[in-house]
Amino acid sequence: YRDVAFDRFPVTEMEDAVVNVVRRFTHDIDRNLDEGRGIWFVGDVGTGKTTLAMLVSKAALDAGRTVAIYSLPRLLNIVREAIDSEEGKLELLDRLASVDLLHLDDVGAENRTDWVLEQLYSIINTRYEEERSLVITTNYQPDELVKQIGERTVSRIIEMCGDPIPLFGTDQRREYRPAS
Repeated sequence: YRDVAFDRFPVTEMEDAVVNVVRRFTHDIDRNLDEGRGIWFVGDVGTGKTTLAMLVSKAALDAGRTVAIYSLPRLLNIVREAIDSEEGKLELLDRLASVDLLHLDDVGAENRTDWVLEQLYSIINTRYEEERSLVITTNYQPDELVKQIGERTVSRIIEMCGDPIPLFGTDQRREYRPAS
């Protein structure tokens, strides 16, 4: 995603209305981050959710803001590894709470366990309480996501990010064939 841009594939093939929402959000990135606003993307596999989320993260980085980018399954593995040292876990959670933007990709791809629900709630709730921004991608509609990560967590995401940006359609990874 190093070269992600509004004028590159797959963004150039996306619905203008969706891309314009992201343009507006990134145009006002400082204000959005200062006010703890986030954005989330919901849709089918391969429709550009991560690409649009990366545009938001890139805009924050370009504005000199701090950003942490993780797929949720990977982040949970890192948290699990940090548990061996309670100090390490608290340091990691403090870092996740303090960055200007936390980008969580593939929310819902994790195995649902009580431990996972507790960790995710802790991360989201801390950011919620401290009015810190999130960018999230998921394949689940809000009501489906409730079943995966819990009502309290989804409620906080909705308050922080508003309504999800829908991206449905065919898997562009299967359709896209770079020129040889």
